[in-house]
Amino acid sequence: MNTNQAIIKRIEEIVKEKGITVCDACLKGGMSPSAIYDILKGRTKSLKVVTVKRFCEGAGITLKEFFDRDYFNDMED
Repeated sequence: MNTNQAIIKRIEEIVKEKGITVCDACLKGGMSPSAIYDILKGRTKSLKVVTVKRFCEGAGITLKEFFDRDYFNDMED
Protein backbone atom coordinates (compact mmCIF):
# COMPACT_ATOMS: atom_id res chain seq x y z
CA MET A 1 0.00 0.00 0.00
CA ASN A 2 1.35 3.42 -0.88
CA THR A 3 0.77 6.70 0.98
CA ASN A 4 -2.23 7.81 -1.06
CA GLN A 5 -3.89 4.41 -0.75
CA ALA A 6 -3.38 4.47 3.03
CA ILE A 7 -4.86 7.97 3.30
CA ILE A 8 -7.85 7.01 1.15
CA LYS A 9 -8.44 3.93 3.28
CA ARG A 10 -8.30 5.99 6.47
CA ILE A 11 -10.68 8.67 5.16
CA GLU A 12 -13.16 5.95 4.20
CA GLU A 13 -12.82 4.35 7.65
CA ILE A 14 -13.40 7.65 9.44
CA VAL A 15 -16.53 8.64 7.56
CA LYS A 16 -17.96 5.16 8.12
CA GLU A 17 -17.05 5.12 11.85
CA LYS A 18 -18.40 8.62 12.45
CA GLY A 19 -21.48 8.24 10.27
CA ILE A 20 -20.64 11.42 8.37
CA THR A 21 -20.03 12.29 4.77
CA VAL A 22 -16.79 13.53 3.26
CA CYS A 23 -18.64 16.71 2.36
CA ASP A 24 -19.74 17.30 5.98
CA ALA A 25 -16.22 16.79 7.34
CA CYS A 26 -14.70 19.10 4.74
CA LEU A 27 -17.20 21.89 5.24
CA LYS A 28 -16.86 21.70 9.03
CA GLY A 29 -13.09 21.80 8.56
CA GLY A 30 -13.36 24.93 6.44
CA MET A 31 -12.37 23.49 3.08
CA SER A 32 -13.90 22.56 -0.21
CA PRO A 33 -15.05 18.93 -0.44
CA SER A 34 -13.47 18.73 -3.90
CA ALA A 35 -10.01 18.57 -2.30
CA ILE A 36 -10.82 15.24 -0.61
CA TYR A 37 -12.90 13.93 -3.51
CA ASP A 38 -9.90 14.51 -5.80
CA ILE A 39 -7.79 12.39 -3.45
CA LEU A 40 -10.42 9.64 -3.29
CA LYS A 41 -10.71 9.54 -7.08
CA GLY A 42 -6.94 9.47 -7.60
CA ARG A 43 -6.73 12.86 -9.26
CA THR A 44 -4.44 14.26 -6.57
CA LYS A 45 -1.14 12.41 -6.29
CA SER A 46 0.54 14.55 -3.66
CA LEU A 47 -1.56 16.07 -0.97
CA LYS A 48 -0.71 18.53 1.75
CA VAL A 49 -0.81 17.76 5.45
CA VAL A 50 -3.00 20.83 5.94
CA THR A 51 -5.66 19.15 3.79
CA VAL A 52 -5.67 16.08 6.03
CA LYS A 53 -5.61 18.33 9.11
CA ARG A 54 -8.69 20.26 7.99
CA PHE A 55 -10.50 17.02 7.19
CA CYS A 56 -9.62 15.79 10.68
CA GLU A 57 -10.89 18.98 12.30
CA GLY A 58 -14.18 18.59 10.48
CA ALA A 59 -14.42 14.93 11.47
CA GLY A 60 -13.64 15.76 15.11
CA ILE A 61 -10.35 13.87 15.36
CA THR A 62 -6.67 14.76 15.66
CA LEU A 63 -3.91 14.14 13.16
CA LYS A 64 -2.50 11.63 15.63
CA GLU A 65 -5.79 9.72 15.56
CA PHE A 66 -5.84 9.87 11.77
CA PHE A 67 -2.38 8.36 11.38
CA ASP A 68 -2.71 5.90 14.29
CA ARG A 69 -2.96 2.81 12.11
CA ASP A 70 -0.34 0.14 11.54
CA TYR A 71 -0.67 0.34 7.78
CA PHE A 72 0.90 3.81 7.84
CA ASN A 73 4.07 2.16 9.19
CA ASP A 74 4.16 -0.47 6.46
CA MET A 75 3.78 1.70 3.34
CA GLU A 76 5.78 0.98 0.19
CA ASP A 77 6.56 4.59 -0.81
